[in-house]
Amino acid sequence: MDGRLLGPGPYRATQLWNETIKLFRGGMPLKRHWAHFRSYDNSFTGSEAVDYLHALLKRNQNFGPEVTRHQSLQLLRKFLKNHIIEDVKGRFGKEDFDDNGRLYRFPPQSPLKLLPRNAPLMHRSCVPRIPPWDDGDGIQVSNRIHMKPLVLNSESWNKRHSIAIGEVPECKLIRKRDLTPKHVDHIWKSMTLTHLQNILGLQSLDGVVDAKLLSPKHIVYNVFSVNKQGIVVLKNKADDLPHWVLSAMKCLANWPSVNGSMQPTYPGFERDVFRTVAEHFQRLKEPLLTFHLYEMFVNILGLLPKQQVVVEALQVCCLLLPPPNRRRLQLLLRLMAKACHNYTLPPLNEAIGTRSLMVQTFSRCILCSADEVDLDELLATKLVTFMMDNHESVLKVPVNLHRSVEEHLTHLRRAQIKYAGADTEFPVDSPPHAYCTLVSKEQFEEQSVTGSQGAMVELLESLIQDKSMSIKDKKKKLKQFQRSYPDVYQRRLPTPASKAAALPERPQRFRPHLMFSTLKNPLQPFQRSWSFRS
Repeated sequence: MDGRLLGPGPYRATQLWNETIKLFRGGMPLKRHWAHFRSYDNSFTGSEAVDYLHALLKRNQNFGPEVTRHQSLQLLRKFLKNHIIEDVKGRFGKEDFDDNGRLYRFPPQSPLKLLPRNAPLMHRSCVPRIPPWDDGDGIQVSNRIHMKPLVLNSESWNKRHSIAIGEVPECKLIRKRDLTPKHVDHIWKSMTLTHLQNILGLQSLDGVVDAKLLSPKHIVYNVFSVNKQGIVVLKNKADDLPHWVLSAMKCLANWPSVNGSMQPTYPGFERDVFRTVAEHFQRLKEPLLTFHLYEMFVNILGLLPKQQVVVEALQVCCLLLPPPNRRRLQLLLRLMAKACHNYTLPPLNEAIGTRSLMVQTFSRCILCSADEVDLDELLATKLVTFMMDNHESVLKVPVNLHRSVEEHLTHLRRAQIKYAGADTEFPVDSPPHAYCTLVSKEQFEEQSVTGSQGAMVELLESLIQDKSMSIKDKKKKLKQFQRSYPDVYQRRLPTPASKAAALPERPQRFRPHLMFSTLKNPLQPFQRSWSFRS
């Protein structure tokens, strides 16, 4: 296989574009060619470029053997438009690329796209803190991997463990809380994005999806407003597919009969029905997966070797779609899958099979980018093929996410006991808890040790960087820290130079000196040269 498999991450579509260009420029054979009684070194013909790029993409793990020669030709036309290649006379942009003997070459300048600098990453301290608890079976639930450990002093420890040491503090019962629909929507959105982030294995979704553009009401509607088959039911019929399109889709999906009646049998009737459905979806102003979710679905392609993980990721991502888009996607994928497995359906195209026809016709109706110069056609083919083959699983509501959110909402609605002096409970209208995973007792103990060491490192660093503390007090506190945590101190200040940098020398006080220049012999003690007596 040529090329490495790019996993999920910010700006994956741009990285794939750059990776494809690097492989093409680095491997395309360049030779001397003759045209119009003149030789051109380091050039290649259009047909040679199509042959090489087609073979390259089919071997590449990011695209696979489904890539057609026509798609390779389309990509080369984008290369010419964006000055990845040029003809031997230096022309590009408005020129057209054909699969023939016309000569082309590589321009000297770099054609790669620039990735955004300083892509924002979520700091671990920004993740909400959740204290660990025991579920009764010795399994600790914690998110210490995603949070700073909570350092308790002796007073706080006594407050939290006063019952265990024999003291019963004052407490009060907090009644059950009624969560507003706004609170419920906010929790669904937050936990859905956190669940997706964990599936993709990313520190942050920045550069993958803009959370501000996502509506929590869409998620809740897609989970609960469904029929027995799991298909979204729209309240506003104006948002649904036109009646004549739905009839055409049912006709094609249930060929040769609908409700026990035979379809018209004039030659080409089924092709007319298919053309009616295709023209409606091809006239959509935006793909079903929407433009702003393009990068997120492209990231899922980096997980394709792990089929079950991809299914779970697609389940979560499809919940983010507007309900009309999700319903159209469900109906279209069901039609495509049924048509591919309906062997009584006559061929809809004499040149290619039904399966290839379905993917080529509807792939860009389902996924494409707002920028036409990207690899949207190749990526859409790969994703739509997978979604068509696994449509029954992909368009289900993820069970784990649904259960986690319901358990969290039940916990928030439950009556609680609050002890006097204890930490303030987590407010309902603030950001909800981060998504937690079960860990074993050994893992919890190991994370406790590493978390405590991280807190000590931060404490030491705060002592070193404190500008308001006097040098005397700083030396005293650092010595105390060195006696209590010698390992942490040695790792941070291993050499005398590092210690000197952390503790600058005390500035010397100004000492007034005698004016010895007035004396004949400066080494002799000062002698009074005049009398105070008048």
